[in-house]
Amino acid sequence: MNKPVLSAHFESRTPSDVRLAQMKYDEREVKPEAVINVGIGNVSLPTNPAMKKRMFALNAPESPFAKGVVRYSGTAGFEECQNAFKNILACEGFDTSKLLVQVTDGGSSGMELVLLGVCGPAGTDEKPFMMIDPAYTNYISFAERIGRKTITVKRALGEDGKFSLPKLDEIEENIKKNNPGALLVIPYDNPTGQLYDYETLKGLAALCVKYNMWMVSDEAYRELYYTGDNSLVSIWGITDADVPGIEGRRISLETTSKVWNACGLRIGAVITDNPEYHDRSIAEYTANLCANVIGQYIFGALAHESKESIASWCKSLREYYKDIIFKVYNGLKEQEPGLIVSSPDASIYSVIDVRNVVKPGFDAIDFVLYCAQKGSVDYKGVQTTLLVAPLKGFYDIPAGENNPGSTQFRISFVGTPEDMMKVPELFVKLLRQYEASR
Repeated sequence: MNKPVLSAHFESRTPSDVRLAQMKYDEREVKPEAVINVGIGNVSLPTNPAMKKRMFALNAPESPFAKGVVRYSGTAGFEECQNAFKNILACEGFDTSKLLVQVTDGGSSGMELVLLGVCGPAGTDEKPFMMIDPAYTNYISFAERIGRKTITVKRALGEDGKFSLPKLDEIEENIKKNNPGALLVIPYDNPTGQLYDYETLKGLAALCVKYNMWMVSDEAYRELYYTGDNSLVSIWGITDADVPGIEGRRISLETTSKVWNACGLRIGAVITDNPEYHDRSIAEYTANLCANVIGQYIFGALAHESKESIASWCKSLREYYKDIIFKVYNGLKEQEPGLIVSSPDASIYSVIDVRNVVKPGFDAIDFVLYCAQKGSVDYKGVQTTLLVAPLKGFYDIPAGENNPGSTQFRISFVGTPEDMMKVPELFVKLLRQYEASR
């Protein structure tokens, strides 16, 4: 009997690099006593108190769900939820008077929506989406899903742990060659932990204006910086006064996941200062009906928080992550001085490059699969394995070409402090165990 035929797209699908290790570990028949997963940024901290209050009282008299009725919101989301995103920006010192907010099912839905809004037709090379490699792998995956082309300019990880951004003239040559529809920036970078400064953003913004491109900023980790001064870097801090013509082409992607410790709430937003873009984006999203309304209501609590409350929350989160990140960074260097670890400047990630300590032919994905499927080491009497994300999928590089991600991994600082302190020893022990086996 004939079998139904999968689409070519489904036939080509493999798990995202950020989910690969956990999926393979779940299939493991004989598991070690313990596992620590730092492959995905699944935050383990409690969410904001104002949000918790609503979450724990969905049946309170003032709740729209008090009678058990759960109806759609408008496609753009509840006004209160929109105002929560704007209130955060206003409390951070940005002018929100011209900003338009569309609530989405997590930042991920926003990514897909933006690709539809700024790129050329599906299946063509027209108006590709321009990224700076390594870039968050989901942009590449969503572009493949909807048939939009992506192009990249490359960063390089130096021996000092610093990622070097391409020079502006190199980026400009790429723009001239490919005529992209938009440029993506991630100021508090995922996956590298790099922190952009305003001069860099202004230079990139000027290119967007010169070549009539949208400027898209993924601001999932805004507020999470661990170096430099206290001025927040954001696309909303760049105006026509800085770069004439930038207003009206700015788009940011927002999420409740990271700064607000609500990954599973699945609420995000697309914010723009272009009314036509906003209207068309909502029209496209009407097929999705709306983002989940319970999540919108919970996050909507932040529409009423004060500047002092927002600032205090963000400061405490920065201090929490900074302590863990620097301890893990130093621990990795102590365990294996030959490791290259990216400078812990922002977000909740670092990149580890093992190129100086492994034999030729090393492949990051093979090591991740080894740790997930059969590897484990003794940690204080407990057989333990570690799940990390291979960085190969964060580079948009044609098959057959050298991929720097072949020796690189992303770790997320999302475990408990106790678990995170185990990561340096576990990573190095597992790496040595794997190298001895091949």
